[in-house]
Amino acid sequence: MLNLPPRISSRLNSSQFANLHTFLVAARHLSFTRAAQELCLTASAVSHRISRLEAALDIKLFLRLTRQVGLTEEGERIFNILQDAMGELSDALEQSSQVEVAGAIALYVRPSVAQCWLVPRLADFFERYPLVSLDLRVGNDNVDFRTRKIDLALYYANGEFPGLTSYRLMRERLAPVCSPAYAQRHRLHENPENLRHCTLLHDSLAWDHAAYDAEWMLWAEQHHMLAMLPKRSLTFDRSDLSVTAAMNHAGIAIGRERLVQKRVDRGELVLPFAGFRRSGHYDYYLVHPPLAAIPKRLQVFMNWLHECAGPSTGKDDGRLEM
Repeated sequence: MLNLPPRISSRLNSSQFANLHTFLVAARHLSFTRAAQELCLTASAVSHRISRLEAALDIKLFLRLTRQVGLTEEGERIFNILQDAMGELSDALEQSSQVEVAGAIALYVRPSVAQCWLVPRLADFFERYPLVSLDLRVGNDNVDFRTRKIDLALYYANGEFPGLTSYRLMRERLAPVCSPAYAQRHRLHENPENLRHCTLLHDSLAWDHAAYDAEWMLWAEQHHMLAMLPKRSLTFDRSDLSVTAAMNHAGIAIGRERLVQKRVDRGELVLPFAGFRRSGHYDYYLVHPPLAAIPKRLQVFMNWLHECAGPSTGKDDGRLEM
């Protein structure tokens, strides 16, 4: 329910609901031009609708700047109220019955997490909830929930998401991984110092604003191996690509336990130095905009993800011995 103060709700009438929808779209884009494109109107028509709404409510919703618009404090408050109300209404309309869960979920995920962890598990979710559809989108950038119609994001990050709601889904641990043949060729099991003769495989976009060698630096600092890091390297923008290169004898990569454990179990990869260990404070987080109530379809999906994640990893498996 749209919980507006009496002085506002008393001024709303049937002619203003179209203007409220126009405001909602314009506030999401922070652009009258892009709102006009979505609504199949002219930018001038969008501006007139907003002006009529502001006059009717006696509230200034937008700051008109030189080449852009921004929300006022009141505009931001009304926008958040409308978003929550529309989310609740959408959820109610998507339910085919009181029992079944239905509707669409737009999910944004880092490519490596989607490829190695999420996608292989999805069949189980759709068997349980056949009336829920999933729009899965991948990318290395942090999504703008205001301008893109995304319900939920799954990030590998440090847990800092200003203005958003987040939950830690699962912890992560790191270890260098390579093919058995590569470890044998460089005698890495017996001589960790031989790392200096290897090729390092990097995920250059491990997390937001990460340096290209951030994961290797975390691991090397923890194990006092900075002096042994070679300069020769191959760089990718996805963790799964660096691991695939490692499986094919191109070098040695930093493996994330959640993404590579099955390949280690199958013998496609080995851990030449030590077991997986915590390195830094980077884990997997579910993130969404603040909501007055989480839609049922989204709640069951988040619960299912937590079930897939299982209990948090407990202790470290080993230490690097020199």
